[in-house]
Amino acid sequence: MSMPNMRRAGVALSILGLVGLAAVYYLAFFWVSTEVRQGIVQRIFYVHVPAAWTAFLAIGISALTSAMYLWLRDERLDRAALASAEGGFVFATIVLLTGPLWGKIAWGTYWTWEPRLTLTLLLWFIFLGYFMVRGATENPEKGKRFAAVVAIVGALDIPFIHLSVVWFRSLHPEPVVLKPEGPTLPGDMLALLLGSLAVFTVLFFGLFLLRYSLENVRAAAEGRARQTVG
Repeated sequence: MSMPNMRRAGVALSILGLVGLAAVYYLAFFWVSTEVRQGIVQRIFYVHVPAAWTAFLAIGISALTSAMYLWLRDERLDRAALASAEGGFVFATIVLLTGPLWGKIAWGTYWTWEPRLTLTLLLWFIFLGYFMVRGATENPEKGKRFAAVVAIVGALDIPFIHLSVVWFRSLHPEPVVLKPEGPTLPGDMLALLLGSLAVFTVLFFGLFLLRYSLENVRAAAEGRARQTVG
């Protein structure tokens, strides 16, 4: 895909994602039924869970493209890994902001060192380290390789985050969708959750294409500058 087409696709997907986001949260407040035990605060579910899914997706893509970069040394793969990592970091930040807000009502405290929260915070710090490592060496190529390893290590945390509520005593409820016997959510809640997952995913890919195309433009400009100096 050419750069202009990539930018146009990124803009289109981002706009579609934002429109979908508005629709999802209109439905969250005015259509979907209210959860019996938690009440209206449960509606943060339609931000928190899709943000977590999107963060994990973005970080998984960053780890995959990082591994391919270490193998093929293709700069485009490193740029894709960076764009994905930035998206994953943003959505992970949303998770860590909305989780305590929900927890304050559900558990009576903003933060507790329970397994899923702790592992998610660890993932956030790992990817903070990803960005720091990229610029921590005088050799940019070495920084990219170190960052690629950090991205791969960070992605290994994702299965532990998902399974922590099953393996350990946790304040988080067990999964209500990804269960062997099938989802246990009421139909309207499940439909809205799946819709919000789709919307967040579309929004991420739109922002990813915009960020990736911008990174390609930057790399091309640096290449021309080196040729001019040379």
